[in-house]
Amino acid sequence: MTATPASVASAMAEAAAVWADTLDDEQSAQGVWDWPGSKAAEAERLKWYYTPTDHGGLTLHEQLPHQQRAAMRLLATGLSEPAYVSAATIMGLENVLDRTEGFTTGFGRDRGRDPGMYYLRVFGDPTGDAPWGWRFGGHHVSVNHLVVDGEAVAGSPCFLGADPMVSPLLGGRELRPLGGIEDAGRELLHSLDANQRERAVLTPRAPADIIGANRVQVAPGDRLIPLPDLWRGHFDDQALEDRLWSMHDGLEERLGVTEADRAATEFSVRPKGIAATDLSSSQRDVLRAVVGVYLDRMPAGLVEREYERLDLGAVHFAWAGGPERGEPHYYRLEGPGLLAEWDNTQRDVNHAHSVWRVPGHEFGRDVLADHLREHH
Repeated sequence: MTATPASVASAMAEAAAVWADTLDDEQSAQGVWDWPGSKAAEAERLKWYYTPTDHGGLTLHEQLPHQQRAAMRLLATGLSEPAYVSAATIMGLENVLDRTEGFTTGFGRDRGRDPGMYYLRVFGDPTGDAPWGWRFGGHHVSVNHLVVDGEAVAGSPCFLGADPMVSPLLGGRELRPLGGIEDAGRELLHSLDANQRERAVLTPRAPADIIGANRVQVAPGDRLIPLPDLWRGHFDDQALEDRLWSMHDGLEERLGVTEADRAATEFSVRPKGIAATDLSSSQRDVLRAVVGVYLDRMPAGLVEREYERLDLGAVHFAWAGGPERGEPHYYRLEGPGLLAEWDNTQRDVNHAHSVWRVPGHEFGRDVLADHLREHH
């Protein structure tokens, strides 16, 4: 049977209902919110993060094993198998990062790097006819889906990061859960001739993070958001707050970022970089492969729609930073209905971020607005 947006929505609804049915009243108060109709719940639905902050919802820590299994089952309905494997690996990297940082406390909690601090929240009733959605998130994972009229209509933003980006494995192998995303962008860069590369490379210095950050929507003039502002509120502990600012300022200093660099990478009305129309046929094939590492996060039944929506000829590719592996770098793909960003600059180029977004369709707000106008 061929998967469709309706069959994906059905799988999501079944998984969400099974999970919700396991919750007691206290858990349900955190895990399932009444929606739509609540302005507070709608405002919360649009919040998303990728730092180790409170993402909102019920954490895995607060769930029994069978509830955790049900939560992960719901996550799996919203991702392709490669994306789910990547997300699960990223969650496990919290244990590796904990070792890297000396198994210390952090971020105002007993365990700063914690594979149990991933949050799930369902908005609305997955068994009813009204719109409903869900959000799964924690450090370096953010998955958001909306169901309207029995179809899964929106699955962005979808964020995956990795720290460490590269880890040693036995036998001299490497664990690079997001290696394909990095390598695809670099392959496209190296396919460009000198004149094309001059148009694609915005600046030889990479920004400290993705530029769109965790904004609800990206607009012309947007620049990088400093690290301390990427949390759910600021810390009462001034020493911790100062540490975050020091990390941000120190990274920009090491990268050599200037005001001209910030201006070069800010969003503009017309996408920056080189247009697909200025690429050869073989280069456009490489560009299509780069786009694929973002669209292919969606499960069968949804990914086909994303490819149908794509206007490859209108996509622009922009790069900042060094061209070789191990050098701080950033790239983005931008066009109608597409924004994808990648950076690998932190922790000596061993801490990466990637996000797929659909401008104008984020969180399905356009579809939801049309639905509410039609039914109310």
